[in-house]
Amino acid sequence: MKLKLSLITAALLSSSLFLLPETSHARLPVAVDGQQLPTLAPMLEKVTPGVVSIQVSGAKEVRRRVDPFDFFFGNPAPRAQKRPFSGLGSGVIIDADEGYVVTNNHVIDEADNIIVTLKDGREFKAELVGTDKESDIALLQIEGEDLTAVKLADSDKLRVGDFSVAIGNPFGLSHTVTSGIVSALGRSGLNIEGYEDFIQTDAAINQGNSGGALVNLRGELIGINTAILGASGGNVGIGFAIPSNMMKNLVDQIIEYGQVRRGSLGIRGRTLDAGLAKAQGFDVKQGAFVQEVVKDSAADEAGIKANDVIVALNGDKIESFEELRGKIATLGEGKKVKIEVYRDGDTRTLNVELKGASEQRAEADRIHPSLQGAVLESGERNGNQGIVVVSVEERSPAARVGLQEGDVIMQVNRQRVVSVRDMKRLIDDIQGNIVLGIKRGRDSVFYLIQ
Repeated sequence: MKLKLSLITAALLSSSLFLLPETSHARLPVAVDGQQLPTLAPMLEKVTPGVVSIQVSGAKEVRRRVDPFDFFFGNPAPRAQKRPFSGLGSGVIIDADEGYVVTNNHVIDEADNIIVTLKDGREFKAELVGTDKESDIALLQIEGEDLTAVKLADSDKLRVGDFSVAIGNPFGLSHTVTSGIVSALGRSGLNIEGYEDFIQTDAAINQGNSGGALVNLRGELIGINTAILGASGGNVGIGFAIPSNMMKNLVDQIIEYGQVRRGSLGIRGRTLDAGLAKAQGFDVKQGAFVQEVVKDSAADEAGIKANDVIVALNGDKIESFEELRGKIATLGEGKKVKIEVYRDGDTRTLNVELKGASEQRAEADRIHPSLQGAVLESGERNGNQGIVVVSVEERSPAARVGLQEGDVIMQVNRQRVVSVRDMKRLIDDIQGNIVLGIKRGRDSVFYLIQ
């Protein structure tokens, strides 16, 4: 029987009590010839006061699954019920003067009460400054004296093989420390978040580590621990963290605007693989292949064209379309960037000023993972106002659901939707099955997604 792997966010929903700190063995080279054995202790003594434990509580709306027969026969949808919950997670103090604490959105999502506990035992009621669900970042604020902040590293300078140390609150065991290396960079396409550009590490990350610190051997923050890959929620040596530079871009926007203002390039594309490169006769083997450029977009104004391959952003190599998408989105509206494109056998660098991401057009996996591979746009088709399916990739999850190019999504669980924003907001609030009501030409069709 094959073992089915699932991506599991590392938050622990329980009422576990905080226990004494525990530290696992650090897997570092051992010095010889009478030299003192290496230790992480001096670095950890400075860093761990800046890592906090987070307790949350609240009430979540829970709906029973929608029965498709109820939908078709017009039976009323079940009423949502509120059920109390509690949970544990981790966080990192990034500004001692302002009391800013960064964590994952899924740690505090829907919480009514957020308590931050420092290593010295002090507790503070935290205020939520802002969140970004798409990238799973949340910013909290506490009022306290003598706080310790963790210094941020430049995560763009990370290399595979660099040592990494994870600090967090797994299973309620506060300030647990584990060590490993950076296993990979720029991980994406994992369907953990809407925008992905993860650091992969083999430092042990378990449930409750979410929002905790991933630091280098200098004690500088290189990432925010976010998720693990495993069969049952336990550590298997594959953990993921949001890079510190990406986190800082998002947090700066939350502080300035109260929300994240995403940058947009205005292209549709896919990852360049060996097969596509050979078919197109390209000399390059990796990058983001541009299939379409939206008129009057940032890409259009900068001179990016369909059939270009974007190979670098601000001097950093781009290996996939998902990596490019995530980096552009988190850079923010109005940022000026340099994009290197491969065209007609040569590379050239273009200056681009990013525009704001349109809420009228979106890749459908931002709305629901089962719709990955489709592009949706608020609009009208054949007199039907709704969400137009602009395109559907062959053999994609959206194609398996049944979506076709030209469909107009009119309803979600019998509720009328007229824009991408409406559809996303409605689906975010639904627990269980979702039924899409679609106009296809003169016909009405319905598809169930889970």
